[in-house]
Amino acid sequence: MIRKMQEKDIPAVRQVAAESWHDTYGEIIPREIRERFLATAYSPASLQKRLEKSTLYVAEHQGTIVGFANFFRLPETGDAELSAIYLLPACQGQGLGTALLESGIGELDAERLYLTVERDNENGKRFYEARGFSAVDEFEEDFGGHTLYSVRMMRPL
Repeated sequence: MIRKMQEKDIPAVRQVAAESWHDTYGEIIPREIRERFLATAYSPASLQKRLEKSTLYVAEHQGTIVGFANFFRLPETGDAELSAIYLLPACQGQGLGTALLESGIGELDAERLYLTVERDNENGKRFYEARGFSAVDEFEEDFGGHTLYSVRMMRPL
């Protein structure tokens, strides 16, 4: 089941973020940098701000939150951004990621949806490409002292 995230979901979303980040980026981003990022970006206060300023959905399976997606509008262009979509590793490949993505798209009043994915995240890139996203740019960015090679992708809505 997909539904909008509520404040009571913050602890479960933090757990999903931690497990999926370590699984996804274990070979890409050093653990210390992942831990520092998770502590900041997925702190209770940070997730509370996201709830207030953006749209978050959670995926539930048998009453347990197993994934989430975070969308926000880009006010300067009227487009939208998918800033996060993560599932517990054991729940991937079951259609929940697609359901999260489509739930957000169904609520967006935008012409295009953008996202950024790490170049070496092959599973992520395949997921997005299979759902109509295409690369529009590639760039390097400093991520807490570690260089990430990122791919900017877009899907017309």
